[in-house]
Amino acid sequence: MASDSSFDVVSKLDRQEVDNAVNQCAKEIAQRYDFRGVDASVELSGDVITLKANSAERVLAILDVLESKLFRRGVSLKALDLGDKEPKAQGKIYVLACPLREGLTQEVAKKITKAIRDEFPKGVKALIQGDEVRVSSKSRDELQAVIAMLKNLDVDAALQFTNYR
Repeated sequence: MASDSSFDVVSKLDRQEVDNAVNQCAKEIAQRYDFRGVDASVELSGDVITLKANSAERVLAILDVLESKLFRRGVSLKALDLGDKEPKAQGKIYVLACPLREGLTQEVAKKITKAIRDEFPKGVKALIQGDEVRVSSKSRDELQAVIAMLKNLDVDAALQFTNYR
């Protein structure tokens, strides 16, 4: 009798890569000519990346630089919770706070399990366990097909697949 194979669907961030991307972004905006004299800055404190400049357009330009640095370092842009993506005025400075998302929300986990049930009605089980989803099946080929399907699924989280056994 073959035992069940399984894997976990998680949404985790590599904090070191995020920190490196923020530092690279800060270094680039300090050196670029178009950011001279605009009080441009970017900083990571806890789970929030804060972008500051003297105009809303400059803040969005800093965001573009940050996104390119995150992408180059292999961090999914879905990890940034941008919301309305509108910088807020605080005196003479415009500020955009970008919280980092980690872990699967209940609605994303439910969407994943529903997609698995719809696509693979027999043989594949998906269980929500806190902020991750455990997917199990007797067939490793079905699990590979589930991973391929989940990579193409449009969810509002950066998905990784761990503990494949």
